Amino acid sequence: MSSPARLFGHAAVIASAVLLATAPARARLVQADLARVAVTPQPGARVPLDLGAIDAQTGQAVTLGTVIAGRPVLLLPVDYTCSNVCDPMVSMSAAALAATGLSAKDYALVLVGIDPRDDAASARGMLAKTLGEQAAIVKPRALIVTDAALGRLTASLGYTAVYDAGTDSFAHPAAAVLLAGDGQVSRILSPLALTGRDLRLALTEAGDGRVGGLADRLALLCYGYDAARGLYTPLIQRILIVAGLATILAIGGLVFGLTRLARRRAA
Repeated sequence: MSSPARLFGHAAVIASAVLLATAPARARLVQADLARVAVTPQPGARVPLDLGAIDAQTGQAVTLGTVIAGRPVLLLPVDYTCSNVCDPMVSMSAAALAATGLSAKDYALVLVGIDPRDDAASARGMLAKTLGEQAAIVKPRALIVTDAALGRLTASLGYTAVYDAGTDSFAHPAAAVLLAGDGQVSRILSPLALTGRDLRLALTEAGDGRVGGLADRLALLCYGYDAARGLYTPLIQRILIVAGLATILAIGGLVFGLTRLARRRAA
């Protein structure tokens, strides 16, 4: 088989993989489970500043209060080994923070792991993969907490995630929690729809102790597929399709170029 033909065969295999990836999957969680997934803080909700954690970058024991240090905070509860929406949540939040024009001294980006099995290496791996050099600009803090500490934090936020043993993953809100410097919940934001301008205003309001409207529920879940129907969620499906098509087009362009080169040499 010639090299161009072999590459075309590889493209066909990739196309088949994309189609299989977007095919129905066996449902595990039911709609009643997914209905529980929400972030619904009570008016005046405040996170416990004495909450103990381990800083994944330094390995040191810290408290949430020392990490916040009186600054407004964008808090992201994430699964450090999530392969669905958590990575875009982190990267897009960091991009929005960088676009605010504010110094990292004026805010804090704090990640808290919702899977107690994830260790500091998992957290550092996510930061390296999603942020790269941007980490030096926004200076994120990734925290590892115990089951008990996580329970205290999620209870204070009205945050509910549901574990799916069938896929070994969590269905959880794709949410960013904006905190004032004293730990009070200021806003619930969608990290996938943040702009630098809007986030700067929200951080300024949080810094002044002002509380915005608290969303009752975010419609977008971080979950690989709609378990109630056994189908991939539209967001994940679009990501898979776009990534697959981009790969196919790139390989197709390479095949075309190699074919033309081979014909010129043969002429």
